[in-house]
Amino acid sequence: MCTSFTYEDADGKFYLSRTMDFDFELGGRPVVIPRGHHVDSDATEAGFDTPLGFVGAGRNIGQYLNVDGVNEAGFAAATLYLTESKYADKTVDGKANIAPHEVIPYLLGNMHSVSELRDKLADINIVAAPNKFMGGIVVPLHWVVADASGDCAVLESDADGLQLYDDPVGVMTNSPEFPWHVKNLQNFAQLQPALAAGTNFGGVTANGFGGGTGAVGLPGDYTSVSRFVRMAFLREHAEKVSGQAAAINTISHLLGSLDIPHGIKVMADGKDDYTQYRGYMDMATPTYFMQPYDDQTITKVTLTEELLNADEPTEFPLAHVQQFVEAN
Repeated sequence: MCTSFTYEDADGKFYLSRTMDFDFELGGRPVVIPRGHHVDSDATEAGFDTPLGFVGAGRNIGQYLNVDGVNEAGFAAATLYLTESKYADKTVDGKANIAPHEVIPYLLGNMHSVSELRDKLADINIVAAPNKFMGGIVVPLHWVVADASGDCAVLESDADGLQLYDDPVGVMTNSPEFPWHVKNLQNFAQLQPALAAGTNFGGVTANGFGGGTGAVGLPGDYTSVSRFVRMAFLREHAEKVSGQAAAINTISHLLGSLDIPHGIKVMADGKDDYTQYRGYMDMATPTYFMQPYDDQTITKVTLTEELLNADEPTEFPLAHVQQFVEAN
């Protein structure tokens, strides 16, 4: 389970961020995938190439498994869990056939913008290929995509094929499907950051107990439905700050309010679902930031020509010294 949102700072620059909430230890760290990298796909023998370089969370499992990131064109994407997902049962000639867990490297390695993805959506086929790293299951996923212009959309795969929904809310969580979450916001029209107006109960005037009364009823639990509403409210009313450091600090505080600590969310099988890390993507630079659960130090990796033209992916250890340690 995860939460993602976009943020526009006071300078008009856009960021995509996410929590990685999961009960399976992913062990990811920042990694740069250079231009011209080849991915050995679980969907086809040929695999696919990634002409564009990108940086994001990844892990080497024989080859790199990537779950989020931003590419050199300022296009960003993140993987989130969606139980309702349905994929194609076979490959299709003439299309890019990819496994669900390969969508992030394919998109980041090939797309320059959300608009380009809209134009090329019909050329993509997500095949129900198992993920060997996660025990051979076909992982049900959906994806949030955004670019430096502020355009944002949600990619989902259902029985009718791929759906790319415009995301004017700039938020995504998990089940149910994205359009349901947007409609559900109608149930929270009363939320506001200001004081709620007082009301009378007979001869008693009730004015509330101070600041925050306008947000009474804001969901505080860890379900995907509640996290969507809470993040939509926070995103809408958070201050806009200037500069990358201030923006990342603000985003960190916003996502921190949705962090899931160990022991708070136990799944049906008894496993502990918790926030393994928070990832922040500056689409203007482009730069990736990772803030892990065990150490709130933020590791920062900015794409450079040297990294983009490297012969092999470059992996960075998480920094444990001070905030905003430069990894490159």
